[in-house]
Amino acid sequence: MIFGVGTDIVSLSRLEKMDNLEKFAIKVLSEKELAIFSNLVEPKKITYLAKQFAGKEAISKAFGTGMLLPVMFENIEILRDDHGKPIFNALNDLKILQVDLGIVKSHVSLADEKNYAIAFAILEI
Repeated sequence: MIFGVGTDIVSLSRLEKMDNLEKFAIKVLSEKELAIFSNLVEPKKITYLAKQFAGKEAISKAFGTGMLLPVMFENIEILRDDHGKPIFNALNDLKILQVDLGIVKSHVSLADEKNYAIAFAILEI
């Protein structure tokens, strides 16, 4: 059964205009995500970060809280499987909440186009 659904869209120009993309990445990304980000070339850094940001926002909306403790950037990790499929990992106190709520499955879809990145998330109980 579906617990929650979330979506988010990010304008790539919003990130392109940032004075310090690295600082924003440190705020938004987990250690594993930051390692991936650091190994990308400049144009790919923006699309990766935009998709990660949109994905985390979509997940927060699927929880029904938005960014409210413990549903915070640092507790949401989105990695990729061997085929590139996004995989949501709850970290720290969010993992506890996920178990307490009975959420057993998640689905995340990330995409980008010329000017935007978009994400959808579904949480199942």
